[in-house]
Amino acid sequence: MLLEGKKLVVIGGTSGIGLAIARQARAEGASLVIVGRDSGKVSNAASTLGGDAQGIACDAHDHSALQEFIAALPEFDHLVSMIGDTMAGGFLQTPLDTMRHVLHSKFWTNLLIARFAAPLVRDGGSMTFTSGSGVRAQEAAASYVANQALAAMAQGLGSELGPRVRVNVVAPAFMDTALWRTKHREDIDARIRSYSQINPLGRLGTPEEVASAYIFLMVNTYTTGQVLQIDGGMMLRK
Repeated sequence: MLLEGKKLVVIGGTSGIGLAIARQARAEGASLVIVGRDSGKVSNAASTLGGDAQGIACDAHDHSALQEFIAALPEFDHLVSMIGDTMAGGFLQTPLDTMRHVLHSKFWTNLLIARFAAPLVRDGGSMTFTSGSGVRAQEAAASYVANQALAAMAQGLGSELGPRVRVNVVAPAFMDTALWRTKHREDIDARIRSYSQINPLGRLGTPEEVASAYIFLMVNTYTTGQVLQIDGGMMLRK
């Protein structure tokens, strides 16, 4: 059990990849703190995970609440952030408010998570953030910029916090999750077909396949400042 005796905090861990990470970490012996903004989903996730899993309701985009929530945590070994809204469109046509929101959500919020949480991570621990893969700059302007910013953040923090704490990023590609079916119901099947045709593996990934990358980055003690792309080779054909 690779995470036995370790405590993991998953911010955005009530569904999808975040919940899959929590399940796999639990199977490896970790104790869990699951964070989400919907108190009902937080409660359901903690109940599903069982054991001593703790659920905390907090909207990470409310930076004052985020700071208060993290300050109240006891020390932990690993942190995963799934925080980051996305968008589609290029630099010229995307509304500036949309671009500001995505950059606020995906970069600034994660930078604050890192700054607030760093003193609480035990020696030998890690922080892993979530960017994305599968699109080019002209297809998702603000998301692409934020993804690059997270890569730079991991490099900087990996240097600043090493050797005590490791910092990495996982970059999943689009996959068929409940969240995407809720937000993009009208074109989800067309997206699945399109991405599956592009992908060298001929299919989308699963939350469980992506989640295992986060577990790897927790337990591999010689990896920091890296971006691990889990996209089935999609960018080879983009």
